[in-house]
Amino acid sequence: MPYIEWDNSLSVGVEVIDEQHMRIVDYINEIHDTLHAPMTVSDREERVMQVVNSAIDYTESHFDFEEDMLEKVNYPYLKAHTRVHQLFVRRIHDYKTRLENGEDIARELMDTLMHWLLNHIRSEDKNYAKWMSGTDERSLP
Repeated sequence: MPYIEWDNSLSVGVEVIDEQHMRIVDYINEIHDTLHAPMTVSDREERVMQVVNSAIDYTESHFDFEEDMLEKVNYPYLKAHTRVHQLFVRRIHDYKTRLENGEDIARELMDTLMHWLLNHIRSEDKNYAKWMSGTDERSLP
């Protein structure tokens, strides 16, 4: 049984983005399974490294896609949104470095991905989805 399952509360209402965000749920579940599976330390480190590498690839490609989409619709808060993305990518790269240096980062990485899923996606990403659909109540230029 998965540790966390995708549900509509995580949806931003943009199908292609939701499909991409589902990968974060997969990463959280992969790390959770790794933490609870009987395996050697080296096997655990190898599986966590696979998740870290996948998360790096995912974040870089997903954020590029999302930022291009937002640029095309002239999202007024794109610069700030991009900055948050850059900080998150840096953080994931830091996890990889720490793992390569022998640190056990699995639980912390899982917590970070969970926090990102529950906070960034549910707030900041939903804000741009509201703006794109014209249901944002803010007064925009």
